[in-house]
Amino acid sequence: MNSFSFYNPVKLIFGKGQLSTLSKELAPFGKKVLVVYGGGSIKKSGLYDKVMAKLAEGGFEVFELAGVEPNPRLSTAKKGIEICKENDVDAVLAVGGGSVIDCSKLIIAGAKYDGDPWDFVTRKAQPQDALPLGTVLTLAATGSEMNAGSVITNEETEEKYGWGSPLSFPKFSILDPEHTFTVPANQTVYGIVDMMSHMFEQYYNNGTNTPVQDEMIEGVLRAVIETAPKLMEDLTSYEHRETILFAGTLGLNNFLQMGYNGDWASHNIEHAVSAIYDIPHAGGLAIIFPEWMRHNVKVNPARFARMATKVFGVNPEGKSDEEVAYEGIDRLVEFWTSIGAPQKLSDYEIGDDRIEDMVDKTLVYGPFGNFNKLQAEDVRSILKAAL
Repeated sequence: MNSFSFYNPVKLIFGKGQLSTLSKELAPFGKKVLVVYGGGSIKKSGLYDKVMAKLAEGGFEVFELAGVEPNPRLSTAKKGIEICKENDVDAVLAVGGGSVIDCSKLIIAGAKYDGDPWDFVTRKAQPQDALPLGTVLTLAATGSEMNAGSVITNEETEEKYGWGSPLSFPKFSILDPEHTFTVPANQTVYGIVDMMSHMFEQYYNNGTNTPVQDEMIEGVLRAVIETAPKLMEDLTSYEHRETILFAGTLGLNNFLQMGYNGDWASHNIEHAVSAIYDIPHAGGLAIIFPEWMRHNVKVNPARFARMATKVFGVNPEGKSDEEVAYEGIDRLVEFWTSIGAPQKLSDYEIGDDRIEDMVDKTLVYGPFGNFNKLQAEDVRSILKAAL
């Protein structure tokens, strides 16, 4: 494996009733708190009232930013930054899923920056300071609660990119599986696809001597595949929500990719798709990732065959690595489809009219992908296969 340096400062507070720790965790940062949330589901579930009660008990002065989009927009983050600057906010509390947390990460950095926060996303600047961030997670999916990454959409330019900084790690994250009970079936499916995609991105790498990392990823994937159908049958099962919630956090908190670099090309392609069409990120991944896999089997057939046998139970007897690999990809599609994920871009009424725009957006920083470097013709082929 490659030499590496690991850093993750997030305090993870996991389990039933852990919202009781909120005031204690926020107290060291000051009394003025901006609470960031999405479209109102936390009000319907009652979590909003619980959070506000805890903040009132702690004597916090609360400001609010509601309406964060599923693909969080630059304009929304700018509203939060303005609130922070105008009111001298001490800390930000994200209550929601990965989109809310991603938006909040740009807010905490932008609140300490005099320029355009889009500079961070486009790599023109790096944050030099940031407000403290806490999170109360409501959706198992992105792992944003325990990493420094953030994905932001500029709706005016139809651009969507990931960015991150050591300053954008949350200080703490509260994860109570009960807070995910009201997540509807389709969003639960998207979360499962998202966390599995994160693990696939890391699994397809060019590292050597990574048996520990391989076994960890394969084991978490098997746990998700075993649990997901049971959860879809009983969305309020604490046991199943707990398993999926923990898997989502492990899927992208950098634990699984020590010693190598994952690929991340499929995410780059999907970002281009959803930047233009504003489809659910994980819905796009469910469509793009299998086509990326088929396109790249020949790069390292044995790697794909190992995934097929270890995770999807393909019998390799009498078959070539390529045959095993393709069977594994088919089983992945069957699994995602069985729990309700989309299969083709046409499921979102997306045709071929803007393929070249999507290709151009994926290549804004040049050829990409760490497992196999993709050129324009590769991206075009993958997108056409996904139609």
